[in-house]
Amino acid sequence: QVQLVESGGGMVQAGGSLRLSCAASGSIFRVNAMGWYRQAPGKQRELVAADTSGGSTNYADSVKGRFTISRDNAKNTVDLQMNSLKPEDTAVYYCNAQMTIRDGGPWYTLRSLEVWGQGTLVTVSS
Repeated sequence: QVQLVESGGGMVQAGGSLRLSCAASGSIFRVNAMGWYRQAPGKQRELVAADTSGGSTNYADSVKGRFTISRDNAKNTVDLQMNSLKPEDTAVYYCNAQMTIRDGGPWYTLRSLEVWGQGTLVTVSS
């Protein structure tokens, strides 16, 4: 079984900072990409930031210059440092990973899998 465990959400005043962390565990052969998405009430889930297997990063225009994604390939973790938070950043933040996993016992096969974390709530008050 493969899972993502998130931590670090909470409540902060506008202008403050929070750091989200996500760790992948299980029968992982390789994590190809990791990222963060968010979903605000009444809105669709959207990409916030992603770190691909090639090491490139993508950010939503709304968070560029304020958020920084960092990934530790050895530990299969990804963090999201969020600075200068705004009320419109309020949402449930989800960790996402695209990975290759070992499927089966000793005679395992490799297959691709996309996994989501359980979500962590970030609330920014004005």
